[in-house]
Amino acid sequence: MASHASALVPQGCTNLKLRQASRLVTRHYESFVASSGLKVTQYSLLSHVVKLGPLGAGELAAAMRLSASTLSRNLQPLLAQGWVELQPGADGRSRIVHATPAGQALRTEAQRAWKRAQLALNVRLGTERVLALHTLLDECLALLGPDNDPEAPPG
Repeated sequence: MASHASALVPQGCTNLKLRQASRLVTRHYESFVASSGLKVTQYSLLSHVVKLGPLGAGELAAAMRLSASTLSRNLQPLLAQGWVELQPGADGRSRIVHATPAGQALRTEAQRAWKRAQLALNVRLGTERVLALHTLLDECLALLGPDNDPEAPPG
């Protein structure tokens, strides 16, 4: 007979389960946001730029928990379409990211689609489950953040 403690041992790979859930949730949001012409990752990036205002690329990457190279790669389609622009920062190496008027208008349009996706997900999963999931994910993100990484080099 298995002990109660062994029943509490996680089974399977947490990374795999998170990635599977992420792919399904992304597909759900994509089905709504695609009508705006944006991918969910592009909507998220554009939304952060609009919401946080003109800001340094490093600050944006940190706010979105992205590496500088991932941010740079994800910005390219938005820059090419004229939805965001880069301006020189305080020094010769830094850049300020800001949304153009066209980008702001597109974000407003896409936000309506995102809201429909969120409401549909709330119905599908149940609002209480979504609230509990948000709480759990926020707690995990805080625990996994760089301030709580015992392997991270001293700052």
